[in-house]
Amino acid sequence: MPPDRRNSNEDAAPAVDTLTFPAGDGVPNNDRFPAVLARDVLARESGDSAVRARFESNGWGGTWTWRVFDFHHFHPDAFEVLGVATGSARLHLGGPQGVDIEVTAGDVIVLPPGFGHKQESASNDFRICGAYPPGQEDYSVIRATDGYDQAVLEAITSVPLPRTDPVFGGDGPLLAALLGSSRPGS
Repeated sequence: MPPDRRNSNEDAAPAVDTLTFPAGDGVPNNDRFPAVLARDVLARESGDSAVRARFESNGWGGTWTWRVFDFHHFHPDAFEVLGVATGSARLHLGGPQGVDIEVTAGDVIVLPPGFGHKQESASNDFRICGAYPPGQEDYSVIRATDGYDQAVLEAITSVPLPRTDPVFGGDGPLLAALLGSSRPGS
């Protein structure tokens, strides 16, 4: 399980963790890009409309507020950012072969295409916001029980890279951790 590091100084560089998991029978995950987890980076935001506005101001669209599906699934055609607006939850990342993590208001997860996720439990006030890079707002949902084939794997590798960090804009720390050495021109 990734460390539960909270930022004591909101102006300090955020603690950013990356998560990788192997492909499984129902969820391929992503062999090029990790999931990114940053704790308490939305501490100054107040409610779901502020979280969605932050994502939109950094070029990520198709925003929504709800919860995470309670079944293992992935999006083969989109990068996705999830920002916890209120409450807390236990999410399972990486498909059945992954791990449970606890998230609370202010936490952000960036998932690459193909990366499995599921909500295990949540507080009554849990609300999470999602968003996608331009052109990826009309994404597909594939359940782990449906599996995947070579065409899905090819779709995952053809998804355009995000151009901006969904929380910090530009080449912020979440985008840098997501793309690592896969950044164009590196």
